[in-house]
Amino acid sequence: MSASNTQLDPISLEIIANGLRSIADECFAALMRSAYSTNIKERRDHSIAIVDRQGKLVMQAADTLPIHIGSMGGLMRCVLEKFGNDIQEGDIFVANDPHTAGGSHLPDINYAMPVFVDGQLVAFICNIAHHADVGGMAPGSMAGGMSEIYQEGLRIPVVKLFRQGKLQSDIMDILLLNVRAPDERRGDHNAQIASCRLGERRFQEVVETHGLMRVLAAFDEIVERTETRMRGAIASIPDGTYEFDDVMDGDGIDSFDIPIKLKLTVTGDKIHCDFTGTAAQVAGNINTTMNAVQASVCYALIAVLDSEVPSNQGVLNAVDITCEPGSLLSSVFPAPVAARAHTCQRAIDVVLGALSKALPEKVIAAANGANTTAVFAGVDPRTNEPYVYLETLGGGMGARPTKDGKDGVQVHITNTSNLPVESIEQEYPLRVEEYSLVEDSGGAGQFRGGMGLRRVVTPVGHDCVFNGAGERFSHQPWGLFGAAAGGSGQFLIRTADGERRLDSKPNAVPVAVSDHIVIETPGAGGYGPPEKRSAEAIEDDRQSGKFSPSFIERHYGRSSMEG
Repeated sequence: MSASNTQLDPISLEIIANGLRSIADECFAALMRSAYSTNIKERRDHSIAIVDRQGKLVMQAADTLPIHIGSMGGLMRCVLEKFGNDIQEGDIFVANDPHTAGGSHLPDINYAMPVFVDGQLVAFICNIAHHADVGGMAPGSMAGGMSEIYQEGLRIPVVKLFRQGKLQSDIMDILLLNVRAPDERRGDHNAQIASCRLGERRFQEVVETHGLMRVLAAFDEIVERTETRMRGAIASIPDGTYEFDDVMDGDGIDSFDIPIKLKLTVTGDKIHCDFTGTAAQVAGNINTTMNAVQASVCYALIAVLDSEVPSNQGVLNAVDITCEPGSLLSSVFPAPVAARAHTCQRAIDVVLGALSKALPEKVIAAANGANTTAVFAGVDPRTNEPYVYLETLGGGMGARPTKDGKDGVQVHITNTSNLPVESIEQEYPLRVEEYSLVEDSGGAGQFRGGMGLRRVVTPVGHDCVFNGAGERFSHQPWGLFGAAAGGSGQFLIRTADGERRLDSKPNAVPVAVSDHIVIETPGAGGYGPPEKRSAEAIEDDRQSGKFSPSFIERHYGRSSMEG
């Protein structure tokens, strides 16, 4: 069965592409609305993709997380390698393992369902959802201090959860036995299964409307046109080699100031990102797999060069990446990787830093550079059942060449939302005492950086434990072209004995009902010299209350429209 001889006019291609996109978007909404956990139903930490029968990513939902683009492809490679011709109608595959199943960390559980037309395999409907807990040594499966993948939770190789439409209940039993709050996990698994089945039905409707050969031809053209468009955008970068270095604060165990190095080379419509010289993989769980780095680099290039380019196989084909096996960015078994998003954010920072030398008018300053993770776990006194509240909080967005950075938002590859206070207090025995912006955390500049967030949380009715993972707590997000760096983040605990600072990646911190956990996320760097900031903007900074008079005086030499 080949679609190579089928020709599509541009209008037909666009109609079919929009039909595929609507499938992905509907599946995204269905998963969100039927999930049990706040991390999915409120924060939208999930993604949807349509993949062709060779495993090439064709279409993603509009709200898909950029970090998941690599995991989708990784899952499909493993499905096809392991099962080959043993793929049947009604099968549904599940996996999460970074080292054997194409995942990027264990909480992201991947699903894939094949689509058959007239008995022939033609596509897959895939989704990924971040489960609030997958077992392991720490509630939430994301805490610092974990030194091998075994400690991070349940590892799932590529297996058939459904065989020809029949649930393999023993496999589901294993998935639920190894996690905290299994009823919530079951609900999220069922939401992923339902989303796959919805996508399969909708795909059949598109085929019935347009014909299989035309849909398969659209698959090929969508990918080819994306690659052509991406290569054209790459050609707009002046030829040359651009280098940039940055560091991670630490791995949560015994390594600090961990370097990430990039040499970015552009020749015509070809780009090579060479991370040779980056630190070796570390004991702590900030390591990444190659597919996560691939997603990070491709995101950064799309954001700078052409934000309307679809995220599919065409983008992956246009970018060449080198990482040394066994390095921080291409770790090997049994490296722990739970906090890999922090390192992905830094990989994006170094790509942007390198591109700032070639395209200064298109690159933003360093954003908060973190995926600040907060996990509260205990027993809910209302039900006597265990609970796990997991959230990754936003921070500052880097200042732009013509605008200030945004305050308190998720950035780059982790474009989830911040969980509303009402949802936290309704779902969990927790009270949010404060939810605010961190004063003076936006880096000064002609355009200032965005500001970090502060949350102050206390347990209600029962003690709990707190786990966290932060970055840019030691090394501030850098500014560009003479601007100042953004503020760093921190975790604090307030007890009857006073307030003390916690490690940047704390694990199993006891929190009594009278205690408070303070979470402050990093701000972001500014853009351009502070002396060029307009008097009107400085006055807005003063009146907003976001910046203290001393900050304004120190960076701008004046605190009002005077001068």
